[in-house]
Amino acid sequence: MTRTRRFWLMKSEPNVFSIDDLRRAERQTTCWDGVRNYQARNFLRDDIKTGDGVLYYHSNVEPVGIAGEAVVVRDGYPDYTAFDPDDAHYDPKSDPQNPTWYMVDVKFVRVCEDGITLKRLKSLSALRTMLVVQRGQRLSVQPVTAVEWRVIMGLPEWG
Repeated sequence: MTRTRRFWLMKSEPNVFSIDDLRRAERQTTCWDGVRNYQARNFLRDDIKTGDGVLYYHSNVEPVGIAGEAVVVRDGYPDYTAFDPDDAHYDPKSDPQNPTWYMVDVKFVRVCEDGITLKRLKSLSALRTMLVVQRGQRLSVQPVTAVEWRVIMGLPEWG
């Protein structure tokens, strides 16, 4: 039985790792590491699979919003940064034999040259129930419905 492709929004601060950093990365691919929220971890560990679509969202910048598109190229695996005391994402309670934290690998697809701001997303009635537009929704990894994905992919901001 073939699994239906799913879609996700992943937030990154552009001063930490931007869509342009992903575009410049070796093979335009990187691990999505450092997630330290249990709900987001569960998505990375259990739900996000190779081939799933990703809206690359720039947070903690003005304006916040979708900066590009990526695709998952490796299913969830233990986030090794949790085991490295010299890494900013080190978690001394995480055990390599029973990992707490997970990550996936994503590959660059394209930049949204004009960006799709959060304000723009909120202005679209078809996206009124999308998680990222909900007040107080701060998850760095969140599901996007197929309908939301199609609406966003159809916006003129993609060029």
